[in-house]
Amino acid sequence: MGNREGDLWAIIVGGSSGFGLASAKALAEKGFGVCVVHRDRRGAMQRIEQNFSEIKRHSGRFLSFNVDALSAEARDAVLCDIAAYVGTQKIRLLLHSIAYGSVKPLAPLSSASLDENVVAAANNVLQDDELMLTLDAMAGSLWSWTREIFERRLFTQDARVIGLTSEGSSVAWRCYAAVGAAKAALEAISRSIAKELGPHGVRSNIIQAGITDTPALRLIPGCEQMLAQARARNPLGRLTQPQDIAKIVAFLASDEAAWINGSVIRVDGGEHICGSMQEGK
Repeated sequence: MGNREGDLWAIIVGGSSGFGLASAKALAEKGFGVCVVHRDRRGAMQRIEQNFSEIKRHSGRFLSFNVDALSAEARDAVLCDIAAYVGTQKIRLLLHSIAYGSVKPLAPLSSASLDENVVAAANNVLQDDELMLTLDAMAGSLWSWTREIFERRLFTQDARVIGLTSEGSSVAWRCYAAVGAAKAALEAISRSIAKELGPHGVRSNIIQAGITDTPALRLIPGCEQMLAQARARNPLGRLTQPQDIAKIVAFLASDEAAWINGSVIRVDGGEHICGSMQEGK
């Protein structure tokens, strides 16, 4: 493939919790150098640094940047630093794991079906600027990061781009309109990357995770109901875990996955075959 395994790096955008953090650990265990881009407050850094120390124990090659991944200036600074540190043609994997967007309904919720706390939390309806911010953060930024890494010749000759979607990209969940639209857009962008950057050696795939108890999910009104229903309908009797997704990320970054391109890969224990979740009216 033109690179020794010990030379390879992964950039994880949104890697301080959930799927991104689990994937960072899995990739480090496989010998990858890991660069995590995250945005966290000072109060969360003690927990985050403990996790980063675990990654460093598996791979002595680790970089982290606590910056706004949606800022063009921050992205430029991060990639300049990475290029200076690792050199060109060393990034095999870009994992896009940004979970930043609006989870508001399109119309006021009815208190007949949800408890008063949930109704109060979600009573403000989705605004235009919130929709556009969500689309940029959770979809458009995949292309922004991919394009700049590609143009700077940081990707290896057999690079992998991975995004994360959910069942909500194709079904309607209350309060998920903005995120669902972003996930659908993410899938479309990934397909185009797979086709148009494929001749340049870049593979692009999307992982559709099952319902997972992550900090991002906890922001969705009615998340407890979602978790309970997902657990009940899953054929394997449990929720998807971040580690389930991380194992597939690590596989897609491997030599063995070189022929997988343009796919949406469901990693949910069979949750999707058991029908859509039934929400309250």
